[in-house]
Amino acid sequence: MEKILVIQTAFLGDAVLTLPMIQKLKEKFSNSEIDVLCIPSSKEIFDASPVVNSSIVIDKRGKQKHILSLYRFVKKLKKGNYTRIYSPHRSLRSALIVKFLNPEKSFGFSNSAFKEAFTNIIKYDNQKHEIQKNLDLGQILYNSGNWRIKPGLNFPPELKKPLEDFFVNYTSESKLYAFAPGSAWNTKKYPVEYFERIIRHFVDKDKFVILIGGEADRTICENIASQFTGEVFSAAGKFSVLESIKILEKAEILISNDSAPTHFGMCADIPVLTIYCSTVPAFGFYPYNNKSSYISFDDLSCKPCGIHGHKKCPVGTFDCAYKLLPGNIILKVENMLND
Repeated sequence: MEKILVIQTAFLGDAVLTLPMIQKLKEKFSNSEIDVLCIPSSKEIFDASPVVNSSIVIDKRGKQKHILSLYRFVKKLKKGNYTRIYSPHRSLRSALIVKFLNPEKSFGFSNSAFKEAFTNIIKYDNQKHEIQKNLDLGQILYNSGNWRIKPGLNFPPELKKPLEDFFVNYTSESKLYAFAPGSAWNTKKYPVEYFERIIRHFVDKDKFVILIGGEADRTICENIASQFTGEVFSAAGKFSVLESIKILEKAEILISNDSAPTHFGMCADIPVLTIYCSTVPAFGFYPYNNKSSYISFDDLSCKPCGIHGHKKCPVGTFDCAYKLLPGNIILKVENMLND
């Protein structure tokens, strides 16, 4: 039996994008046990995967931040006797963990820090979607039609009650539109005033609007909701990741920044329109089911200005956002839903 460890200690969205690879690894090694090394914020996602045996949390900004505590942590991890390790995460810390565990086979990307730690180095192809890159890492064959794999999740029954309470004013006849206006990076955030204009358009057409996000997005979502009189509801910071995905399953569409909710929409398998400000779809994190699309204003010499984004626009204009007008997004949404 293979004992497999997957190391994914990046952002929550990256965790979701790792699930298809893990699902295919389980198909490939049907008698295996697969553990995942993750950060606290993504544990919920991996715990809900039907193919993950256990999720092991590394607190890389807390308890395991310093080298001595990290060494103690990895020493305990070595008792897992892993035969294969796959590391979609490309940091030096991840590579050092692999080196110390010293499995028979390990797989890392060609652009990983300290890639020499891996027995198998896999090309990181910038032209591919992140799902495809991760499938490459797992040495899983795919073609142009079958790589768009839905991340599989089990939803515990206890999710039902809080969602029922939240949707007390919602009826199945209402058209639910979801918006995710937050992001960890300011230059990934489409302007609030533009979001409000788009939401106003759909509220005037009798749509039921819900705003989703984490605790960090609570203020922006509640400020937007406060501009309306009961037609817009903020769920930001009020629900877990799994509960947010269950909410999205009710939605006609999700309009999101280039952030984790885009990937939640893939778990819910709904249409998603991702708005790109300072980043671009070519980085490989666009919504990938056949119902979804993206929109971006690209006629700028300064775009993209970084793979993650910045606290503020490096050139001071934020044209990548302000030149992407709300009317264009409204038209795109209506075209997507009318096709």
